[in-house]
Amino acid sequence: MGKTILVPIDGSEQSETALEYALSEFPDADITVLNVFDPIDAGYDAPVGMPGGSQEWYENAKEQSEALFENAQRTADEHGATLDTATEMGRPAGVIVEYAGEEEFDQIIMGSHGRSGVSRILLGSVAETVVRRATMPVTVVR
Repeated sequence: MGKTILVPIDGSEQSETALEYALSEFPDADITVLNVFDPIDAGYDAPVGMPGGSQEWYENAKEQSEALFENAQRTADEHGATLDTATEMGRPAGVIVEYAGEEEFDQIIMGSHGRSGVSRILLGSVAETVVRRATMPVTVVR
């Protein structure tokens, strides 16, 4: 059985760089791209007072996730690879760590948004939290 790698993606340049790195450095690995819907976002995107607003948000999130997977597979095609995909809902850092552990991945490769100073303190860092909590090696790509 080959190496299994989890690459969380969110459409950012950093997550695309992480996927490129995983495909280049581990050409024989089984790579799964994971997109996490954060339900906190529904509070900002859902129309106020409109029934079904959260359902609309969820459907939009699923469509965005599918678009991310299509883009990721185009990148993988350039490397002659096929990706597995997964979508989960929750707070990204916790979901990434939990999913990686449950599915017994060998490694996580993810992008860093490169925040620093006050921005990093206020917003936290998904990558930092994953590095601290994961039980498998984590590579953070900048």
